[in-house]
Amino acid sequence: MTISHPATLVLLPGMMCDARLFEFQIRRLKQDRGDALSIIVPPLDTAESLPELARHVLNVTPPSFALCGLSMGGIVAMEMLAKAPDRIERLALMDTNPLAETEQGVARRNRQIQDVRAGRLVQVIADEMKPLYLTDGSNKQAHLDLCMDMALSLGDEAFIAQSLVLRDRRDQTETLKSVRCPTLILHGAEDKLCPAERHQLMKDLIPHAELVVVNGAGHLPPIEMPEEVTAHLYKWLVLC
Repeated sequence: MTISHPATLVLLPGMMCDARLFEFQIRRLKQDRGDALSIIVPPLDTAESLPELARHVLNVTPPSFALCGLSMGGIVAMEMLAKAPDRIERLALMDTNPLAETEQGVARRNRQIQDVRAGRLVQVIADEMKPLYLTDGSNKQAHLDLCMDMALSLGDEAFIAQSLVLRDRRDQTETLKSVRCPTLILHGAEDKLCPAERHQLMKDLIPHAELVVVNGAGHLPPIEMPEEVTAHLYKWLVLC
């Protein structure tokens, strides 16, 4: 059976990131597909629970679409899949985690929320998050600067809302067992936040999925290895 190419691509960035995370991919895909592909990057700071946030995104998207989420965006994508599987034509999960938060993670997020409420967003991003995002490379400082700029553009309230979403998320392994659409699972080889075994778990749960490891990338392959990620996204989008 031939599957038609999707008319809409929904991109969901990671925590404290915005559309600039996918800027290279958006530009290249629009150059190639033009008006044939609409690209939507909805905000992910509109709710403090994962089910509510997923509903918000579903409310601003068309009846069917291709869905790609990175990190927190992947977690939101899995919740959207649980709520509306028939609306998702294709699924791409990047550098993400299908499991619920650990006890240690809950404690860490609670502390970070307290720190941000006390006015220490810059310190939390700079000291606890940015060091885990990227692998070493010639453009690392520019990428770190971009990460900080995206985070500060979103601000304290977004950090708190997204932290609550991630803290209280549920396990999605059963959701992934039901995936039938064309699926891409992609991660940076040096991702410190979402290691390779999490992606292998998702591949085991979705046997028909393609698993791609991007060498030379950490947690944010779309900006670390933009050409390679774009090539994989294009292949996934036009797959029949």
